[in-house]
Amino acid sequence: MSTKRDANQPSVSYDEIGFHALPPSSLIGKQLRLERIFAKDSRSVIFAMDHGVERGPSVFPDSALNPEDIISKVVEAGVDAAMLTKGSAKATHHIWRNKIGLVMKISGKSELRSKENQLLQSPLGAVEEAVALGADAVAATVYWGSKYEDVMMGRFLSTSRECEKFGMPILQLAYPRVEGKTNKEVEIVSYAARLAFETGADAIKTYYTGDTKSFSKVVSSAGGVPVLMSGGEASDEPLKFLNEIASVMAAGARGVVVGRNVFQNKNPSAMARAVIKVVHDEWSPEKAQSLLK
Repeated sequence: MSTKRDANQPSVSYDEIGFHALPPSSLIGKQLRLERIFAKDSRSVIFAMDHGVERGPSVFPDSALNPEDIISKVVEAGVDAAMLTKGSAKATHHIWRNKIGLVMKISGKSELRSKENQLLQSPLGAVEEAVALGADAVAATVYWGSKYEDVMMGRFLSTSRECEKFGMPILQLAYPRVEGKTNKEVEIVSYAARLAFETGADAIKTYYTGDTKSFSKVVSSAGGVPVLMSGGEASDEPLKFLNEIASVMAAGARGVVVGRNVFQNKNPSAMARAVIKVVHDEWSPEKAQSLLK
């Protein structure tokens, strides 16, 4: 008797015969790691301190030059995760482990390069190293529109494939670099967010476009992938920065990745708490600013 299925016979699902298809282990691992970065409200405040590579030691005030000092403060404040390079992650592991998530930055460039080559991000680490460190995600930058776009796109796609093997989420810093543009125009930032989505990012960090309405388009362009606002340069007016955070949250963003606006503030612990209150507790910027007094 033949057991060959008739081509016209409806297929039978596993559920119909009492079996349930199990998700791949890598998918489970990715979900577990994302849950250590994003809180139960699906929002996240990630403290960034990759500036030692990108900006050099002069970017840090004396109180933040030793990464242990500032990491201790933001962990105590209650950030959800820290984005660190391999060196900073190793130096501060005794502070962040089992308390907050770790996003390991695996691309970067120094300002010692010629101006022309500032548009290229180079490898800073590997997915296997992030796994060994106990990281919950890796992060890599793509300068969309730059003359080195092809190189960075290729590296990102290769890294993304490695991440799939290990169940490791990948955060893309989707930064447009279009000649003759400010690179914070809504159409350009939306395009960068879409490119991050199309190339397989699990979360996207990108620029604020100036108001809630325009950033809503950035969020929509990301195809459902969580969008996080890049904190950027430290503002002389903390209330202005807190207003920007409130604006992107109203637009549907899932949080922020903030560095200089925290570690360059005279009270980084209080500033971190203020950011957390706006993101997670929906405090008004004015109320959150009161924590700085």
